[in-house]
Formats: sequence, structure tokens, C-alpha cells
Amino acid sequence: MECQREKNIEMCTCTYDACNKTGLCCQCIQYHLRSRQLPGCCFSKDAEKTYDRSFEHFARLVNEGKV
Repeated sequence: MECQREKNIEMCTCTYDACNKTGLCCQCIQYHLRSRQLPGCCFSKDAEKTYDRSFEHFARLVNEGKV
């Protein structure tokens, strides 16, 4: 399967400018899962800006109805 990086970038919500995985969703997901995290696109804009991408942070947001 061919990566559609340019199309993915249009929908990428990551605010970490130095990321070399922007638009490379497969690589991004693999990277974050190895660190027990979710990628920024799983979070709201405000939550993503905290750079806390942990499973625990995501679970708190779900419990608060913010995701």
C-alpha cells in the first residue's frame, strides 16, 4: 500500500513542529504505541497542546466526556 502523506498532512492535528512523522500515520502510531501513548490526532486541540499523549490522559478525557 502506498502512503498518502500529502493527504494525511491535511488532516494531521499534531502541533509538534519538529516531528518527522507528520503525515506518516503508520510510523506515528507505531512510535506512540511503543511509548504507551496515542498520537495527537486522538485528542482534542486543547488536550493535544499539552503533549501528554499517555493512555491515562486519554482515559481521563474519556471519563470527563471530552473525547
